[in-house]
Amino acid sequence: MSIVRGEGENYVLFELAGATYALPSRQIVQLDMVQTPTPVPNAPAFVDGVVSVRGHVIPAVNLRARFGFPRVAHDLRSRLVIVREDARTVGLIVDSAREFATIAPESIKPLPEGIGGTSGRYLHGIAEQDERLLLIVDVHELLETDEQPTDTVPAAADTFM
Repeated sequence: MSIVRGEGENYVLFELAGATYALPSRQIVQLDMVQTPTPVPNAPAFVDGVVSVRGHVIPAVNLRARFGFPRVAHDLRSRLVIVREDARTVGLIVDSAREFATIAPESIKPLPEGIGGTSGRYLHGIAEQDERLLLIVDVHELLETDEQPTDTVPAAADTFM
């Protein structure tokens, strides 16, 4: 686990499909090993099911599926990043999460033109650190869903929490 010190906000870095993403540490409850989720009928396609974490049952969102990447089998490096936004708590399944960084707000740049729509919707911006790009995740947007579960009424799909 690597820690980068400096002025700014603290982030947890995670890997997904060969890219490095950053989540604000203030929104992270804990990091855990990925357990096998219990499937839930009619859940959005990117929700693998629910898991029990410290006695609380929470949705397990496969970020590969959420971001439109192919799914892969979980391994020992896979992590469940438990995030909280307002009153919602959700587990995000990522390829690995082993690093912390401090990112100065002024080093976060807007997304390049052309990365809009669904692709850019989940991202707050991009920062460069140690010659690599960090994609800053917008947790609020990530937890919103406009995807309809199969065979349910539209009102039930407003959020998955």
